[in-house]
Amino acid sequence: MQSAAAFRPCPARPLASRNTSRPLLPARPLRVSSPGAAVASAATTRCAAVGPRGLGPELGLLPASPDLEGKARQRSVACSASGGAAAEKAEKEGGGFLKTLQLGAFFGLWYLFNIYFNIYNKQVLKVFPYPINITEVQFAVGAAVASFMWITGILKRPKISGAQLVAIVPLAIVHTLGNLFTNMSLGKVAVSFTHTIKAMEPFFSVLLSAVFLGELPTVSVVLSLLPIVGGVALASLTEASFNWAGFWSAMASNVTFQSRNVLSKKLMVKKDNEESLDNINLFSIITVMSFFLLAPVVFFTEGVKMTPTFLQSAGLNVNQVLTRSLLAALCFHAYQQVSYMILAVVSPVTHSVGNCVKRVVVIVTSVLFFRTPVSPINSLGTAIALAGVFIYSQLKRLKPKPKTA
Repeated sequence: MQSAAAFRPCPARPLASRNTSRPLLPARPLRVSSPGAAVASAATTRCAAVGPRGLGPELGLLPASPDLEGKARQRSVACSASGGAAAEKAEKEGGGFLKTLQLGAFFGLWYLFNIYFNIYNKQVLKVFPYPINITEVQFAVGAAVASFMWITGILKRPKISGAQLVAIVPLAIVHTLGNLFTNMSLGKVAVSFTHTIKAMEPFFSVLLSAVFLGELPTVSVVLSLLPIVGGVALASLTEASFNWAGFWSAMASNVTFQSRNVLSKKLMVKKDNEESLDNINLFSIITVMSFFLLAPVVFFTEGVKMTPTFLQSAGLNVNQVLTRSLLAALCFHAYQQVSYMILAVVSPVTHSVGNCVKRVVVIVTSVLFFRTPVSPINSLGTAIALAGVFIYSQLKRLKPKPKTA
């Protein structure tokens, strides 16, 4: 028999001690970061989850092999790159959304200022039938706004040479005539009819470009002009407020404004030693010039009528006429400024389409506001003309560069 000593239990061996003061997973502080950083952090977290499967290097239990360390290093580099790309993509998406929002706000302001300009301007012209005085007031307010922006530094003051000033004078002349003819038309016929006639601007643009610049249009562009001309003719035949003075004034406005565009291409050629002018500065200079060009015309034709004394003697509400004239002038200058701001960030074709939509908005709002009587045939003619303008804009984008004669 074995003795009891043979069955005596062995002395207990102490287990391998662990450092209890060190936690298995180190605590990490919570951080609140930007959305871009959150995306990068999420990508890093996902990458950390696919790190080396052995927990030894973290907890000191098992040594990591060189192969595992190399793969972990590769995963870390790849994850850093993907995290950075995700953050960059998130920032680009955010910036793109903000730019789209800003552009939408610009278009909204462009339409809004144009609507209010036409409404206030028509209200004044109804009771104060002196379009030269009204046009001069609009140029005066625009010149004051431009000077204020240059003095305060909101708009960088341009450095222009004498040769540039000489080249701008013809542009200022046709700009003055274009706005004067527009106000003359608005004083004679409905706002909606004036803008329907002004839808013929593409027709005169093609005609003048062919005559003075030698740019021959394609057959498709010429065909797109047919609905414009036909629609305006149909609207004119059925217009309740039609009269020849208003019709020809609007037509003359089309000719002068498109002449301005042609002259700007022909005369505004930048020389090597001259600083180029941006559109807003060029418009501001033209506005100041137009004010001085029209001033003597006011004196020798209508005379200075926009005064409290004359308005009161005519039995008009002085405050109402002066306030609405000022608001119309501010809206006029504002919508022109916003138009050039839009043109600086979009293509000319996009701007042209936006201008077509703007004309539709102005026509509809003026008909509703002034309760202008519109027949179905008149509406059809206006719609055909505006559809032709839209088609023309699209063809300008698709057609090749025009041939020169």
